[in-house]
Amino acid sequence: MSALYTASATASGDGRNGHVRSSDGVLDFDLAVPKEMGGPGGAHSNPEQLFAAGYAACFHSALKLVARNEKIDLTDTAITVDVSINPKTDGTPGFQLAATIEAELAGVDDDKALQLLEAAHQVCPYSNATRGNIEVKLAVA
Repeated sequence: MSALYTASATASGDGRNGHVRSSDGVLDFDLAVPKEMGGPGGAHSNPEQLFAAGYAACFHSALKLVARNEKIDLTDTAITVDVSINPKTDGTPGFQLAATIEAELAGVDDDKALQLLEAAHQVCPYSNATRGNIEVKLAVA
């Protein structure tokens, strides 16, 4: 398969308390373990925030595509993705992610909104990359 685009980023330092930089330098900042996980928190991002931001933007684009294909004009929309890190539930060591995707769709009834979300979930590259690996819940705000 031929890639349409490849993003590249490098993490250095002390992992979650380290530094990340994209190959083009657009992203270039320190990370910190959140206070909720025993870290210093503060004005630094973490991998879960970065994943949530990327997933929200990607899912929003997928939703707009699906709506456009169905000739539905979505305006005044927003997607919020909450990403949680949890201990694995299968008894093995390690962690796993869970995500909740919530959509604010003005002018669309809840049934149609859920249909659009399900369709976007099939199209979104983040959803496709994580399917079966993280639990995702879809909701309408």
